[in-house]
Formats: sequence, C-alpha cells, structure tokens
Amino acid sequence: MAELRERAVADKVALRVGVVLENNGAVLLLERDPQGPGRSPLSLPGTIVRPGEPLATAVARAVFEETGLSVVDIVRHLGSFDYLSNAGKPVRREHFAVDVAGFGPIQLSNYAGYRWVSLDGELPVTPSIRGILTTYRS
Repeated sequence: MAELRERAVADKVALRVGVVLENNGAVLLLERDPQGPGRSPLSLPGTIVRPGEPLATAVARAVFEETGLSVVDIVRHLGSFDYLSNAGKPVRREHFAVDVAGFGPIQLSNYAGYRWVSLDGELPVTPSIRGILTTYRS
C-alpha cells in the first residue's frame, strides 16, 4: 500500500479510497440524493486520504464514517482511476475489497440512502466504478 501512496505523490495527484463491501452477492452502494431529477449514479463508500494517513487506516475510516461498519480485513486491491475534482485538481481513487465484522445496521452519515445491488444485475454506477466492480467479480 505504501507503493500506491508513493506513486500518487510522484504523479502529483490527491489520493482517495473507494471500498467494495459484498454481502450474499450484492454490493453496498450509497446514494446522495434519492429524490429529484437527474439523480446521479450510486457510489461506493470512500474518502479522502489525509496527509500521512496509511491507506489501510483511510479504508477503515471511510467504511466506519459512511456506514457505521467495522473493517476486519482488507482482502485485495482492485485498481484505481484518475479524474479531476470539482475544483479541477487531479485525483486518484484507489479501490479495495474488504471484510467487515457484520453488515448491519447501516448507519449513514453523508448519504441519503443505500442499496445492496446484485453484482449480476445492472449496476447504476459510473463507468469507472463499473470497471472496478468488474475487476472485483473476476
């Protein structure tokens, strides 16, 4: 994981993490605004990596802060994608599959809702997240 951080520093990109949580063939997706027109796709739990923060710590923090669940293991790295933030700054989002102590209750802090979406069905996410979930499935 230190190598991922070093690569982000060398590439001069801000670092974020995204997390895949699976339960019985479904992945947890979070929804910012369940109402209204032009509803954005669902997203994975994630967060900004704080300066000096180990990636494993950021992964556990993201899951706990956004869902109330506790990570017990980071199973594997799933890949990354780069994008520009709303402020136009380069960002790299590294994704990880994790195991958690239990799957409920979900306690949302930054989202209006959540859904467990079958990995075998249509995934209402961005193409970048769809790519991460395709890697996860394989």
